[in-house]
This record gives sequence, C-alpha cells and structure tokens, in this order.
Amino acid sequence: MTLNRRNFLKNLGITGSLLTVPSALLQARPRIKRGHIDLSAITLKGKVHSRGKGIASVAVTDGINIVQTDAKGQYELVSNATAEFVYISVPAGYAIPENKGIAAFYKPVTKTGSIQQNDFELEKLDTDDRKHHFVVWADTQMRSKKDVELLKSQSVPDLQALVQSYPKGALFHGIGCGDLVWDRFELFEDYKQAVEACGIPFYNVIGNHDMDIEARTDDRSANTYKQQFGPTYYSFNRGEIHYVVLDDVFFIGAAKKYIGYLTENQLQWLEQDLALVKPGSTIVLSLHIPTYTGAGRRAKQEDPIGGTVSNRKQLYKLLAPYKVHIMSGHTHFNDNWEEGNIMEHNHGTVCGAWWTGPICGDGTPSGYGVYEVDGADIKWYYKSTGLAKDKQLRVYAKGRLQDAPDEISANVWNWDHQWKVEWYEDGVLKGPMEQRVAHDPWAVELYAGPQLPKKHKFVEPTLTDHMFFAKPSADARQVTVKATDRFGTVYEETITI
Repeated sequence: MTLNRRNFLKNLGITGSLLTVPSALLQARPRIKRGHIDLSAITLKGKVHSRGKGIASVAVTDGINIVQTDAKGQYELVSNATAEFVYISVPAGYAIPENKGIAAFYKPVTKTGSIQQNDFELEKLDTDDRKHHFVVWADTQMRSKKDVELLKSQSVPDLQALVQSYPKGALFHGIGCGDLVWDRFELFEDYKQAVEACGIPFYNVIGNHDMDIEARTDDRSANTYKQQFGPTYYSFNRGEIHYVVLDDVFFIGAAKKYIGYLTENQLQWLEQDLALVKPGSTIVLSLHIPTYTGAGRRAKQEDPIGGTVSNRKQLYKLLAPYKVHIMSGHTHFNDNWEEGNIMEHNHGTVCGAWWTGPICGDGTPSGYGVYEVDGADIKWYYKSTGLAKDKQLRVYAKGRLQDAPDEISANVWNWDHQWKVEWYEDGVLKGPMEQRVAHDPWAVELYAGPQLPKKHKFVEPTLTDHMFFAKPSADARQVTVKATDRFGTVYEETITI
C-alpha cells in the first residue's frame, strides 16, 4: 500500500476497519441466483428432403450462422442454448410448407440435449415457379371482434376472388407486412383463421403492434409473436427471386416506444444470407417500418424516429449488388420511391385508416399490393378492397378541395415517377396534370378535425405526392383523366362538370 493511499484511507476514517476485513470476504463473489445466460453448446443436425431424397445446398440457420446442406441433404450446425429456432430458406422449385396457411419453415430448439435432430420435408412443385404472384397485406391491425369481422367479411373474400381470377394452378403466396393485430394478442388466432381462409400460404412480419410492450428490452419483445409465427427474420426462394424478411421495429423498453432500426445480429445474418445469392439477382425484402418515405419532405420536417429505419444506409450497402424491391407498411399511406438499384413500396393498408372508413389518410383505398413475377421481372398494381382491379385513380370535381377552388383534382394512389397523368377537356387532350403535394379531398371530409372520425379521433388526413390538378375552362362540360403506369397499362376516369 502506497503512502498516498494510506493517507486517503485515513482521511476517510476507515483505515483500520478496511485493513482488518477477512481476505476471504474481500475475495467473495456475489451469487447469481437467476437470469444467467445458458451458453451450452448444441449441435443442430438433420436432413432436408423430398420424399426421402435429400436436397442439396439448402441454407439452414439458427438465426446466427448459416450452413448449407450437403449432397445428401444433410446439415450440421454448431449452435448454443440461446438459439430459439432452426430454420431453412425454402429453395426454389418446392412448395411453401405451411400449417393452416402460415408458412412452416422452422422448428423450435428445445434445449433437451447437446445434439438435436430436426428434419425438414418439402414437396417438389409440378409447375415452374419462375412465374408466380404474391400479395402484400400491410396492417390488418385489428383491435376488436368488429375489426375481425370486417377483415373476414371484406378483405378475405376480396383476396379469394383475386386468386380465383388468375389461371387455375397459378402460384400465389402472401406477406403479412406487420401490425397483424393492434396489441390484442388474443386476435392472432383470428388473423390466422383469416389467412387460412384465403387459401394461400402467408409469410409474416412483426410490427410495432405485434410486440410485447411489457418486455424490459427489445430482446424479449417478440416472444409472443415468435410463439405464433416463428423467427422474426428469415429468407426463402421462389423461382429466380430471393425473398428476405427483417424485423426493423426496435422496442426501447417503454410501452408504445420504438425506433426503426436493424440490429447487428440481423445485419451479420443478412451478410451470410446474401453471400449465397448471385450478384445481380432480384431480391424482395419485407419489413414493417419503411426504410424511407417522402413524409418528412412533404411535411417539411424530419422523419419521426419511429417512422423510418435509422441505419438504412447500412442496409442499402449490403443490398448494393442486387436489384431490390422493399415491401413495407406502418404508415397507413401509399408511397413509392426509387433510387439506383432499390425501389420501396410503402403500402396502403388492409385496414384503411384503422377500420374507420374506406380509405387511408392519403385517400388510398383500403387494400393491398399485388405483384406478378416472371423470371427476374416484377410487375405490380394496387388492389382496392371491393373495387375492380382497374380502379387505380379517383377524380374530384372542381372545388372539392378547398385549397384549389377552380381546379379538378385526381388521386393516383400507386403513382411513381414513371407514371404519366394527362387530362382531356371535352375530348381534347390538354396535356399533363400538375402534380402537387396536397391532401385528398375525401380524406379531409372523413378525417379532418378533432371530432372525426368518431371511432378513432386521432386519425387525420395525410399529405401525399400522388395528387394531380388541372383548371378546366369556364364552359367545359366533361373532364377525363388518363393515367398510364410504368408498364403501359392505361386507367381512365371521367367526370361531368
């Protein structure tokens, strides 16, 4: 003991007592009674097969590391007791395994022994899956049995009819893009019943309203969701498309508080996953909170921290070698942006404005995205619930929007920068309509003000980029708006003035 330290202890008045404490007591460590992390080694092994015949090169993961099956379809993965699932990236050419409509690509890690055997049986498809289709259901978000009834009586029949409108045997799958329920976990069963009735397999994404808000950290906030739907991040393949699902809702330990953020665990897993994908391939990546939208720009303010993904640029770096379509929900508006190799489709919702009316806050009808895949190419459209598939715009009479009293307006909800929106006055082409950031007139009438809508008074109209304007002549009798999408499909609507 140095002289300075003796003087310091003496000044505290504890020199004698401290120096006479038994050494055994000083060296004692506090006992840890609970909460310890079990890092016991576990070897995960098994076989991926179709009718007993092994399938080679299938990616198998514990959510931490990834291995591939050998020529006989066998895998072996060294893991530990923190792993919750062992799961596969379903390969192209095989049916999506399902349990009553919910994709069943995983097995729980039971922690019952140091070696665990889990086999995965897949069914070989009879058809070429390079042509297939998928739908994105964003924010079914049910809070009550009345909401459930609306989902089952409106949305389910609409999707059933859509699938039946395609040739018999057409391959379809669904992506439930988060907020499957609205914090009422007892309604997960209703969601699953609705999915089963649709007749196509659904992969699912965790949303901020699917989290355990009593959890003390993000690590345990997905416990209930996992019991219902399995891992929160994973991948699968269909035809030439590689699909990825991520969990970008990071719970910060207080009820209803979260940020858009991708953890390092997911990003390092994604690095491994993408290493197995040929550069130049098309990737469809689904998550709940959009990586980015135009909302901040439209409102002339910064995006809320729970409205976009804070570390999205790190995600974009990993995706740089690929052609990427990002599927997101969360916002209850429809928004498309494109830059470089990435296009993000932020979907209008199945529930519209939280089951309060037929449209979202930006005027987009309640509905879902439909995507048609042919090889590496994808085409898409927005399917409004209860409306024909060619219903892709709504035209408003002059003065319907108070901010534009002398103009007709049109909402083209799935617009992106490759669309063309023109107008005709009494059959004469007048040219392109003027695009402006604005509110949808009907949304203003339904939702603006502190007393509307009665069911959920927090709902408000949302500024959008997909409003278009034109000023007809004083003696004009009829106006037609013609919108042409990036694939050359033309949609028209006419109003009489």
